[in-house]
Amino acid sequence: MFVAQAEPVRITYWEKWAGFEAEAMRAVVDQFNTSQDRIVVDFVSISQIDRKLIVATAGGNPPDVAGIWFAQMSSFADRAALTPLDDFIRRDTGSEPTAWLDANYTPVFADMQRYRGRVFALISAPSTVALYWNKTAFREAGLDPEKPPRTLAELDAMSRQLTRRDPRTGALLATGFLPQEPGWFSYAYPAWFGGRLVDDDGRVALAGDPANLAAARWERGFPQTLGVDELKGFAGGFGSFASTQQAFFTGRVAMVFQGAWYDRFIARYAPGLDYGVAAWPEAAGREPGPPGQAFTVADADLLVIPRGAAHPEAAWEFIRYATSANLGATSRDELRGVELLCFGHQKPSPLKQWSPWFAANHPNPNIGVFRRLSESPRAWHVPKIGVWTEYLREYNAATQRLRLLLAEPDEAWDYVQRRVGASLERHERSVERQAGAAVAESSAAEPTEGAP
Repeated sequence: MFVAQAEPVRITYWEKWAGFEAEAMRAVVDQFNTSQDRIVVDFVSISQIDRKLIVATAGGNPPDVAGIWFAQMSSFADRAALTPLDDFIRRDTGSEPTAWLDANYTPVFADMQRYRGRVFALISAPSTVALYWNKTAFREAGLDPEKPPRTLAELDAMSRQLTRRDPRTGALLATGFLPQEPGWFSYAYPAWFGGRLVDDDGRVALAGDPANLAAARWERGFPQTLGVDELKGFAGGFGSFASTQQAFFTGRVAMVFQGAWYDRFIARYAPGLDYGVAAWPEAAGREPGPPGQAFTVADADLLVIPRGAAHPEAAWEFIRYATSANLGATSRDELRGVELLCFGHQKPSPLKQWSPWFAANHPNPNIGVFRRLSESPRAWHVPKIGVWTEYLREYNAATQRLRLLLAEPDEAWDYVQRRVGASLERHERSVERQAGAAVAESSAAEPTEGAP
């Protein structure tokens, strides 16, 4: 437990955000600093935090708190770079960590804070992913602008109807949907189709699964239909994500998968855009249902205490504050911690309970969709494996070969499984050796019977 000292303890907090995201967290830091006089948090916005945090931890000089992405947690934990939070939770809540998480967080977010039976992080800002559609493009194509696709067949049919070509040259001018625009969630397509990337025993399970192969064939069908060279030229004209020339903003692509943060970018770069937000269409043979039963990709930013942090007790106190909420808030000034941050990010809260004011006055007009998606039993996150970065790199490379029609689905997935499967086996053996060495070191440090 943190013990007050004559002078306040200063702790350093590294965070990867910049711009409005950093400012939203800075507001939480300022709120914490003014709420008490025992701890001062120094907030530092830092680039390439994954590399710098590992180097600082290995060198014995890490920050006290760091903000990382969910996908990094497993790798950092396996490298003994994180301080487990279980004892803090037991002491301050009187509950076992798993029970405490399950009681306070929606299931997918509760699971994302656990790894190998321990809690290594708490969520600062979560996200889920939905389908955005351009209502103006729908009207111009003769589609009902209030009816987005509810099945994969409807998505494909609408995409064809929304496709436009230059009548003189045949050049592609617009299309309804492209799996690679923006391409951030291609790794989720197998799960969307009912497959999985890792099996119940933690082994790579990409090859041979009929659903995974179906997802690859579907994605490969776009260049087969539209033309590889046509798509290259078409996509080459897209503007960057944070610009007025982004493909969705200009109507060149009428439907995209994006997260809750997207509304803020629309307001900035495409004000007046007439758009809607809905659950993912069904791709796994199920009947369409409400967002609370739909597939979605869940992700999260996490707060961690790096191993070797100088002030872990003070760091924990800040993390507890930043991830809590004032459920009785009746105004923006009364929002606290995670709700204040998510209000600024325009994201849903990861907590099961929201303050009524936060829910009713949230600046994101579609926040209800994202909240229901986060509560779905089919909310999915990337596998918690220590080699996920490598898996994603190999997966994306194979997907690019599929899009260029340079590989067949079974060939592409077999290649990824061989490479990543072998890497994962080596990684797990290394983790087992480290665990064994830690046990041996601990045993050697214990006094023997009869020792003075």
